Amino acid sequence: MRILITNDDGINAPGLKVMEAIAADIAGPGGEVWIVAPAFEQSGVGHMISYTHPFMISEMGERRFAAEGSPADCVMAGLHEVLAGKQVDLVLSGVNRGNNSAENALYSGTLGGAMEGALQGIPAFALSQYLGPDNFRIPEAFDCAATHGASVIRKVLDTGLADDAPYRLFYNINFPPCPADAVKGMKVAPQGIRPDTTFSVEPHESPSGRRFLWSRGTDQRKPSAPGTDAAANLDNYVSVTPMRADLTAHDMLEALKVIE
Repeated sequence: MRILITNDDGINAPGLKVMEAIAADIAGPGGEVWIVAPAFEQSGVGHMISYTHPFMISEMGERRFAAEGSPADCVMAGLHEVLAGKQVDLVLSGVNRGNNSAENALYSGTLGGAMEGALQGIPAFALSQYLGPDNFRIPEAFDCAATHGASVIRKVLDTGLADDAPYRLFYNINFPPCPADAVKGMKVAPQGIRPDTTFSVEPHESPSGRRFLWSRGTDQRKPSAPGTDAAANLDNYVSVTPMRADLTAHDMLEALKVIE
């Protein structure tokens, strides 16, 4: 099996090393793991691509490349430049430092990388490690993802569920903020939304008097509705959410026909 991995935390992020180990486990002794990751952190860029300007790519080592672009850029570069002409069996994005459950999924560069894999017709997974009091400031912050990551991906792949829809599936996997041995299991869950939480900005003045705005995140301690992803994570379950890039509100199509 040939696997392409990327992330949004950057080529030197510790979570990428965890993903390398997960990918190597899945690929097996005869498999190949290729890395094309952003040269610098690209958190929060979503599915952005560098459409209006070129980006540089540099070889950092054997099967290891850094690109001055987004995770989606990295997937495109990996498929069409680094591995041009070679079959890629799986795209893995992460492991992100911090969860991409609930509304975070909409901003996530980690999911952007997996989404691009799906748009290119390749099975794709985004992996993220929820942080909390039990794992925020410890060296083993990714212990949960490292221990359970390969197993969760295999379980999804082993279902053998065919996907020939125009917008291919990709999977958003979030590991709970607890030690690996405290994980209760796995929940297949829809994307939730944390109540009364939105991203915002906070103004600051530079020493030169210029005004800058810092983005402020949401409260990650709030669960989403029962049965959804963030609620499962905060209850120490790994969440698996199948996703597609189709943004259509299908539930509204029939109602809107009155305007035709």
